Amino acid sequence: MSRPSPDQVGQSCEEGRMDLDVLNMFVIAGGTLAIPILAFVASFLLWPSALIKIYYWYWRRTLGMQVKYANYDDYQFCYSYRGRSGHRPSILMLHGFSAHKDMWLAVVKFLPKNLHLVCVDMPGHEGTTRSSLDDYSIYGQVKRIHQFVESINLNRKPFHLVGTSMGGNVAGVYAAAYPTEICSLSLVCPAGLPNVTESKFVKQLRELKESQSIDRIPLIPSTPEEMADMLKLCSYVRFKVPQQILQGLVDVRIPHNDFYRKLFLEIVDEKSRNSLYENMSKIKATTQIIWGKQDQVLDVSGADILAKSIPDCQVHILENCGHTVVVERPRKTAKLLLEFLATVQNAENNKKLA
Repeated sequence: MSRPSPDQVGQSCEEGRMDLDVLNMFVIAGGTLAIPILAFVASFLLWPSALIKIYYWYWRRTLGMQVKYANYDDYQFCYSYRGRSGHRPSILMLHGFSAHKDMWLAVVKFLPKNLHLVCVDMPGHEGTTRSSLDDYSIYGQVKRIHQFVESINLNRKPFHLVGTSMGGNVAGVYAAAYPTEICSLSLVCPAGLPNVTESKFVKQLRELKESQSIDRIPLIPSTPEEMADMLKLCSYVRFKVPQQILQGLVDVRIPHNDFYRKLFLEIVDEKSRNSLYENMSKIKATTQIIWGKQDQVLDVSGADILAKSIPDCQVHILENCGHTVVVERPRKTAKLLLEFLATVQNAENNKKLA
């Protein structure tokens, strides 16, 4: 048996080194790819709340929404915006109880980029100042939102105001209090109306009050199971939410639950409970009502109450839709908003020509 020549030995060693280099290359490449994958999995399993925050940040960035802060004396408002004020009215959007400005992103996705949109964190929510001395009644919140409007000069000309749930209550009372600032108004399942028909949520509250368990408010979950129940209560569409995401949603809310309880007791107090009802006859702006027919939080009968009191009020009842209209039917909501704005603009143009 012949021995390999020195050249053959060198070639074999060289090939071995090449094979090792190729192997190392794949190991390094695999490791590089594995790092973000493992980070994502770890975030999902260990810090789902962080993943949810990243998700909103990414969505805002994708849609071109920029976050800014505005100050009124020593009070700070956090808001996101897109576009600039122009010949078309700016749109101010007010979110609901225990939500934040990003709840509107699903609707923003279907709105044209040339519209000037402003989504503000309501008093005490997310990046807006929270103070134990603040007045969180509906009238107190209206005062704060007016301060925000003044701080960014949004009321230099009349703007369109949109509000949902608690934000709808605030929006309606705002339109009644500052009629010259509002050119049109959209109320989505607004609170602040008497219960002609008792909703599932109102029934739950009554039963909890009778059993002296009012601390267990269905809209303030503290476990993944309670979060799942809240989602079922608020939406007609049944979202399949993984346990880890439910945990993340709870983790994000738990540090704020004491504030949410205080706020909830303020807005269901006698001073605020029917504030929209008490002010609806003062609303002069052209108004649009959007309501989910299967709303289990605030019964759809509220739409009829508003329609009978506000002149030339457009009402849209969405089939197979619950309380979270802007999340369940964002495309439809955006379409209705745009059609309504076009109608209002046409009416204004006709007045000028007459």
